[in-house]
Amino acid sequence: MIHCTATPEGRAVMPDDIRRWHLSENGWKQVGYTDMVLLDGKVERLVGNNEDKIIDPWEITNGVAGINSISRHIVYVGGTDASGKAKDTRTPQQKAALGNYVLDFVRRFRDVQVAGHYQFDGKKACPSFDVPAWCRQIGVTEKNIKA
Repeated sequence: MIHCTATPEGRAVMPDDIRRWHLSENGWKQVGYTDMVLLDGKVERLVGNNEDKIIDPWEITNGVAGINSISRHIVYVGGTDASGKAKDTRTPQQKAALGNYVLDFVRRFRDVQVAGHYQFDGKKACPSFDVPAWCRQIGVTEKNIKA
């Protein structure tokens, strides 16, 4: 599942910000994402996992209610313009890192389906781009794209 932080283009957001927003301010027991793509394309691990296809209870993140126990969630920093309107703000570095991440994930877990948050919550624009179309552009096979 791909997400955005829903923060303005170019604004730096760090793992500690996510932890504060989700844990302290929202009172969640776990953050919403396993991994985070920073503006420079660096991928930060937010929640440890054992990299197998089973999501153990300690690996569950709060990305999308109802499917967290069967999903891994990655977030990129950005996703809105200065006024808060949804916008694909991915930097070239973020696009490359997210593409590599998704392609590697599909290679390792052949039955996985890649989706955007909005595909499960129609009230949200997250991650502010057309995930199925982007997946096709980077070479993800149809069977691995959530329609």
